[in-house]
This record gives sequence, structure tokens and C-alpha cells, in this order.
Amino acid sequence: MSYSIAEAARRSGLSIDTLRYYERIKLLEPPARDSAGRRAYSDEDLNWLGFLTKLRLTGMPIKSMREYASLRRHGVASAGRRKAILVEQRQSVADRIAELRGCLDILDYKIANYEQIERNAFGVAPEMEGISA
Repeated sequence: MSYSIAEAARRSGLSIDTLRYYERIKLLEPPARDSAGRRAYSDEDLNWLGFLTKLRLTGMPIKSMREYASLRRHGVASAGRRKAILVEQRQSVADRIAELRGCLDILDYKIANYEQIERNAFGVAPEMEGISA
């Protein structure tokens, strides 16, 4: 399959400007061109864009993404370094998840505290909690 830049943008969830930017900074290989000279994105291009989007969602810096993309062009010979980049980013994500879990624990504690305050303020007997009219 071949997709126009507008269709590739729609399918990838990225803007046309982002697709052009990714091409300009060499995150994305220049796509093939159709007979009119317009960009023609392949399914492989869209899969790669999906992966890049996931890397961005993990908080990976563009610099690291560019290194990964550059290494990808070298094939199997660069597999070890690409794996190392992903392992490092995975640790960063795991650290962030742990940090967010701590934040979630604090929020849960505060919410439970306010629920207790509300129950006390409205005089709901503990034995009646959870019973609705």
C-alpha cells in the first residue's frame, strides 16, 4: 500500500508538519515518490512512525531517537547499541512509573481523607457507609 502525506498523517496521528520534520531531522527516511513527485508512504513507514510515536510517549529525547534511527540504517551490526538505547529508556520509563505510583498513593490517601471528612461532616454512621437509598 501507498499513502499520501495527508493519509499517512491521519493514520499515524501525527501532523503533516511533524512528518516533514521527522524526515528533515532524519528520523524518517525520505519516502518514495509517486509519479507526480508526491510523497508515498508505505506500511513499513507507518509502522516505523508508530514506533517513533511510542518512543516519544516514553519521553525519549529526540537526540536519542535520532541516534536509534541512524543505527537502524546499519542493520544487524547495530543491534547491540539499539538494544542498549531501549534498555536505558525502559529503565527511565520504569522509574517514572514508580514515581507516578507514589503520586497516585498520595492522591488516594488524600481522597480517602476527604471522603472521611465528608462522612463525618454529614453525620453518616460508619455502619451505614456503602448503603445507598
